[in-house]
Amino acid sequence: MSNEFDLIARIRARAVGPDPSVVVDIGDDAALFLPEPGRALVATTDSLILDRHFRADWAPADIGHLALAVNLSDLAAMAARPRWALLALTLPRADEAWLEGFLDGFLALAARTGTRLIGGNLAAGPLNIGVQLLGDVEPQRALRRATTRPGQLLAVTGTLGDAAGALALAERAPAALRRRLTRPEPRLDAAACLAGRARSMIDISDGLLADLAHLLGPGQGAQLDVAALPTSPALQAAIPNTAQRWALQLGGGNDYELLWAIEPDELAAAQAALAAVGSEATVIGRVRADPGIDCIDREGRKIEINSDGWDHFDR
Repeated sequence: MSNEFDLIARIRARAVGPDPSVVVDIGDDAALFLPEPGRALVATTDSLILDRHFRADWAPADIGHLALAVNLSDLAAMAARPRWALLALTLPRADEAWLEGFLDGFLALAARTGTRLIGGNLAAGPLNIGVQLLGDVEPQRALRRATTRPGQLLAVTGTLGDAAGALALAERAPAALRRRLTRPEPRLDAAACLAGRARSMIDISDGLLADLAHLLGPGQGAQLDVAALPTSPALQAAIPNTAQRWALQLGGGNDYELLWAIEPDELAAAQAALAAVGSEATVIGRVRADPGIDCIDREGRKIEINSDGWDHFDR
């Protein structure tokens, strides 16, 4: 039967590797690392809660992937480069097989994105996963919320609504939608292309409408063309009703695509840069000076969507 230190040894054996930026890593009281001169540190953290963010029957590798991906998406939203991660795990028991599966997903994504696990904490208790992620960015290229201006275009990467569709369909959801829910892809390559081009950016985790409200500057609003919302073939086939699909795309969360504002004359260059890294960009609306967000259909009619997006404390 493994104990706490056996599990830590397993994590350290899989996570430690050559990295000149890391002076002290897993095994000491704290990690010691060296940021690059001239770059600002970027920090974010997220917790994953059982039955709120994932289910007990999910594959441990999917949970590990998700735990890191949601944090990577926050760094992508600021056009930052991921560097170092801290992992806090609370486990009901010393389950070696579950831990190895979790590390499979977590460390595979870490390796692919240049992220180094340098420390954390392990405790016994109800299953809970906390990740702190540190990255860096050239200060003048960091993208922020609420720096939009009226007249700028609103655009998104990828497709919207797949994860919400998987949740809505539950056991009937096709594999392509379930994968978007359990294995979201943080848009780091797209974010790097948008640094210096986009004027404001956020990742779509709580739903398009909710996150757009956070993106807009004080007193600003937007008009969205719902017919332009990028839709995957899997979502279109699984939910053929247009109104139902729009509701999921506007109000559902967990897409982890990027929503960004850009000047119209800079759009073509941004789209070309994104295409070069295999990322799509779809214009879905425009920032305006008047507050409020209007959703317009193909005929130019305003439609109502009854969703405020995800709220952890909403009953």
